[in-house]
Amino acid sequence: MTIAEWCVFGTLMLSLLTIVSVKWAGIRGFDNSNPRDPDFYDDPIRSRALGAHQNGIEAFPFFAFAVLLAEFRVGPLRLIDELAVLFLIVRIAYVFTYIGNRPTLRSILWSIGFAINIAIFFLPAIRGYLTTS
Repeated sequence: MTIAEWCVFGTLMLSLLTIVSVKWAGIRGFDNSNPRDPDFYDDPIRSRALGAHQNGIEAFPFFAFAVLLAEFRVGPLRLIDELAVLFLIVRIAYVFTYIGNRPTLRSILWSIGFAINIAIFFLPAIRGYLTTS
């Protein structure tokens, strides 16, 4: 497996860990027989963690597709790997800014992550313009 493919897995795990962490932390208030109880998410941190989790699920398909497309279309593997690692780092920072209630920084990080996805997606199209080292 490539580094980028491991980053796809890491991104998926990040979205799951984001919500699991608040469920474990609030174990006394969490009812597993009613896991989507809106009252559980009344707490601001839990609510923001849920938002970060949902955004992670929304961001995941495009990232996974971009990585796989770039690899299948023989994009520059080293650059795909580097951008995928950068995306994962940005997503980790995004989760912390979301939970930490830093909306401006969170939006900036979301935009950076989206730009990274666009770059990965178009790497096969521009590979002829990139210098190989």
